[in-house]
Amino acid sequence: MKALITGASSGIGRDMARYLDSKKIDLILVARDEENLLKLKQELTVNVEVLTYDLTVNENVYELYEKVKNENIDILINNAGFGLFGEFSQTDLDRELEMINLNVVAYHILTKLFLQDFIKKDQGYILNVCSSAGFLAGPRLSTYYATKNYVLKLTMAIYEELRKSKSHVSISALCPGPVDTNFNKVAQGKFSIKGTSSYEVAKYGIDKMFQRKLLIVPTLKMKIGLFFSRFLPYKLLLKIIYQIQYRKTN
Repeated sequence: MKALITGASSGIGRDMARYLDSKKIDLILVARDEENLLKLKQELTVNVEVLTYDLTVNENVYELYEKVKNENIDILINNAGFGLFGEFSQTDLDRELEMINLNVVAYHILTKLFLQDFIKKDQGYILNVCSSAGFLAGPRLSTYYATKNYVLKLTMAIYEELRKSKSHVSISALCPGPVDTNFNKVAQGKFSIKGTSSYEVAKYGIDKMFQRKLLIVPTLKMKIGLFFSRFLPYKLLLKIIYQIQYRKTN
């Protein structure tokens, strides 16, 4: 088997590469940071191809697909993404549009193109790395939460289309809470909740992907939190989320 992972140079993407390596699955690793990709390649034992692309640029997403479409890929993992802390009225618009391009448009393009290929051969796995944010609205991380809502709902809709057509292609959404990665550094903020181990999330997500689970929520704490959030008045939930997140002051 062969898997393509975007955002593979750090965090969940890097740990997914490590876990798939332990399962002897060949890899195509994609990110902007070529240096970290090459470091990762050195520690892996399977066949690894490193590709450097900035997926905030739509043309690069299409170019990536054209480059790899004939490589008999079995697994697509859309993982590249970032967030941006701050009041919506104050955050940088250009940075937010980059986020939408990466978190939404790149996912959309790659999901559609690889899905069409997978349907033709009636096999393949797509794992879209979403977030527990996809179930909620997120003051102080508003655009990020909105992007994850988009990807989650898209994934759910595609899942049902595949189920109704009796396709053997599988699509899943990985929806962790805070994870111990460099997300906070890039987003220029931090959570008041301790993050889960990145490798633990990566391993759990891939195992459940192979079990063809639609919604993959690591940790019992996050499962319970999301369950009870459904019973809270929406305005109260927004207040709670606002307090959970806070901007760095140093």
